[in-house]
Amino acid sequence: MEAIKLMNLAKTYRKHKAVQDISLEVKKGELFGFLGPNGAGKTTTIKMLTGLLEPSSGIARIVGIDIWKNPLEAKKHIAYVPDQPNIYPKLTGWDYLEFIASVYRMPKSDFQVEAKKLLEMFGLTECANDLIESYSHGMKQKIAMCGAFVHRPDVLFLDEPTVGLDPKSARALKNLLRQRCDQGMTAFLSTHILEIAEQMCDRIGIIFEGNIIALGTMEELRSRGEYANKSLEDIFLELTGGEDHQKVIQGLTNQGDSQ
Repeated sequence: MEAIKLMNLAKTYRKHKAVQDISLEVKKGELFGFLGPNGAGKTTTIKMLTGLLEPSSGIARIVGIDIWKNPLEAKKHIAYVPDQPNIYPKLTGWDYLEFIASVYRMPKSDFQVEAKKLLEMFGLTECANDLIESYSHGMKQKIAMCGAFVHRPDVLFLDEPTVGLDPKSARALKNLLRQRCDQGMTAFLSTHILEIAEQMCDRIGIIFEGNIIALGTMEELRSRGEYANKSLEDIFLELTGGEDHQKVIQGLTNQGDSQ
């Protein structure tokens, strides 16, 4: 069974088609990179998959459960870290993790072991009893990560997870994602940092103007003759038209150097 399945999923705002009838399957244990320029439909798709935004048409299933027909059952299996975490400011970091664990009915002994490991991994042990309102943006991002991982979800959605993270925490996140996916968790990762996607992800999907225009492993993406030996960044820019912008920037830079 696929961990995530989209069938002709679409979202329209008045006359604007933000996501256009996309179909996609992500297997259990897969670390899937979902890439696209700003406004391509990445966050809209993720919000439909997590039950935060109702599709205009189509079906979204999490571990075989329709997220819109059986939202409570589907949400038992997922965790979601948005690009701007909105966390209860009057809770301490530990209280927040305890709250998340209680929502998922996690045994207290399991929670304590897991929470302590995650807090240490992300460098939050010493401030676990401080109010979240005193946290920096990066610290809020890290406590949101801890909250997402603590109950060991079957499917984890991450929207720009490395924004605001220091290099040590970004590496801890990458290692933890790989470890958990190897243990059977499925991760659906949106990022603008293409190097991370190229290094980490088992497969990559590129969305542009609401359509998936490329899908596969790095080897599969490079199997098209014109992309042989190219980096993900090169492939991405050529497919989304970003290469034209790069040429303009390069031309301006060269012009500036010659003056």
